Amino acid sequence: MSGSGAVTEAESGIATLPRVEDTVALGSRLGGQLRAGDVVVLSGPLGAGKTVLAKGIATAMDVDGPVTSPTFVLARVHPARRTGAPAMIHVDVYRLLEHTGADLLDELESLDLDTELDDAVVVVEWGEGLAERLSDRHLDVRLERISNSEARTATWQWSCRAGDDAVGAPPAAARRGGRSDEEEQRT
Repeated sequence: MSGSGAVTEAESGIATLPRVEDTVALGSRLGGQLRAGDVVVLSGPLGAGKTVLAKGIATAMDVDGPVTSPTFVLARVHPARRTGAPAMIHVDVYRLLEHTGADLLDELESLDLDTELDDAVVVVEWGEGLAERLSDRHLDVRLERISNSEARTATWQWSCRAGDDAVGAPPAAARRGGRSDEEEQRT
């Protein structure tokens, strides 16, 4: 991948994405870290590259179907090509943003997606503040366009509820400098 930001399998990172291909490549690298039950929250302004990043995630996950913006259908299921691999559910909650009382989980369940959310990776565009409730593990990715340029910046961060480390993120003890839980509580 070109650009000034190195993509590593880490808990968080920042990358500069000069070309569309770089955005797809970042999605592919992040997609390789995902497992069933994970939620990816993609945020950024219109035209920032959220759907392009989702295409890279789909490539890494080896799922069926063209990945296009699900704005008018709310969600699309992309079945896994390999037995036992998770499907990808691509969701766009842009239309729900004007309904502040909307419950994303209820909306997704009402769609009868033929896929259990726990057995899939859910990639949510415009889902910040809503989608994080869908899973114990979620990856927040923020995309921004650099002014007067086609380049973008991406910032990502794994978040987990207690007791569940993110794939690619250092184990909890490593994040604490090797200290045990007991040692961490004493500091």
